[in-house]
Amino acid sequence: MKRISFLGSMLASALPTVLAAILIGLASPNAKAAEIVVGQVAPFSGPLAPTGTHMRAGAQLYFDAVNASGGIHGAKIRLLSKDDGYKTAETIRLAREILKESQPVAFFGFVGTGNVEAVLENKVLSEAGIPLIAVRTGAASLVQRNDPLLFMTRAPYAAEVQKIVDQYARTGYSSFAILYQDDPFGRDVLGSAERAIKEAGGSLVATGSYEKNTTDVGAAVKMIAAAKPQAVIMIANTAASSEFLKQSREHGNFAQYVALSVTDAAQVVKRIGADKAAGLVLTQVVPDPDSPTVPLIREIQKNFAKFKPQDVTANHTLVEGYLGAKVLVEALRRAGPNPSRQKLREALETMKNYDAGEVFISFSANRHTGSRYVDITILNQAGKLLR
Repeated sequence: MKRISFLGSMLASALPTVLAAILIGLASPNAKAAEIVVGQVAPFSGPLAPTGTHMRAGAQLYFDAVNASGGIHGAKIRLLSKDDGYKTAETIRLAREILKESQPVAFFGFVGTGNVEAVLENKVLSEAGIPLIAVRTGAASLVQRNDPLLFMTRAPYAAEVQKIVDQYARTGYSSFAILYQDDPFGRDVLGSAERAIKEAGGSLVATGSYEKNTTDVGAAVKMIAAAKPQAVIMIANTAASSEFLKQSREHGNFAQYVALSVTDAAQVVKRIGADKAAGLVLTQVVPDPDSPTVPLIREIQKNFAKFKPQDVTANHTLVEGYLGAKVLVEALRRAGPNPSRQKLREALETMKNYDAGEVFISFSANRHTGSRYVDITILNQAGKLLR
């Protein structure tokens, strides 16, 4: 009886120590994570809702595939997305809300030059030491800034407009006009386009602008039509590009229209019809989602059929979200079984010529713009994209 009593008292006295050790182990930064939270703030309502929705769907598609295969070092990825309606103040507020409530290891897939610039200016990233990966912007201001916590997986807008101007200048086009969104995004790319046109020996005969989060392009349509340019570069989102193209066609202005990668071709066709959209040229910063030859696209097609995401199509924006998620997951793998924000940043900076499926991404401590891929496509009479 004394022996049992002695053992009981020993266990009772040791229990607090054992429990404390367990709790410390669970709370330790070296403890294996059961879940990796990735935060996203993007527009899921308003004029850019299709952009945010497809960026999220592409990322979620890859995360689903990774989670189905056991996750990353045994940890599953959870994508937490909030809707900012493309409003800068909401982007900041919701990013801070996610940081406070969910402790994400990374941010992902924010949309809009002004929105991302505001996040940086308000020190949302720097105060938390959290990386932001695969933003839906290629602004020169962000490329030149090379913020230590911002990692871009798309080519710069400057590379897009350079390819446009070079191609048209080679084929005899000399007079250009520009429609631009009157905000940091539009003004940034306008500057890049002006420089490219000047360097190519062309002339900028007119510019027209519209206000962010609107499709009020009527004044710009008239101003640009009056100048009779050979080509019009649209530095605009899908909704505004569609409305501008529709009104321009109706006014009898049949210049060559070119949109940047932020405009979604399928949405343009849906909004204004294949007849008015035909002939629209669009730059792309990821491969054709219907390509049978690019390994990244074959992988997406396979996972799309397997996981069947709802209410989205496999378009260029979905590919961009998927690619960004693939880069993030590779960095998380390199960061080890307990990825901190700092380890993740360091892992991203080790990625040199990372092959995501014949699409290559390179980062370093001095370069956080990972891609130079730019392609040119055109909508045909049936509303289909051709290269």
